[in-house]
Amino acid sequence: MAQEFVDSKIQPGKVVVFIKPTCPFCRKTQEILSQLPFKQGLLEFVDITATGDTNEIQDYLQQLTGARTVPRVFIGKDCIGGCSDLITMQENGELLTRLKQIGALK
Repeated sequence: MAQEFVDSKIQPGKVVVFIKPTCPFCRKTQEILSQLPFKQGLLEFVDITATGDTNEIQDYLQQLTGARTVPRVFIGKDCIGGCSDLITMQENGELLTRLKQIGALK
């Protein structure tokens, strides 16, 4: 169930962030990404606590990405890491480059 759920969310051309609403790093990640001009439907925040399978989802994220912490940020099919990784990419200009490469921005 957890694997199918996660795999169904991760898609080429889309940014997906797996979050917990109470996590301050998740909120910061949402804040950063929400300021960018994404095309409709190409930015999704997935609350893993809403599923009832939170631990299983985190276990699968560990298998997939090497970490079970949230946020887990996917640009297309690639996990770029968490909040600090996103901030680093934003600061060095790589974030906008990657988002343009996958066609996610207006």
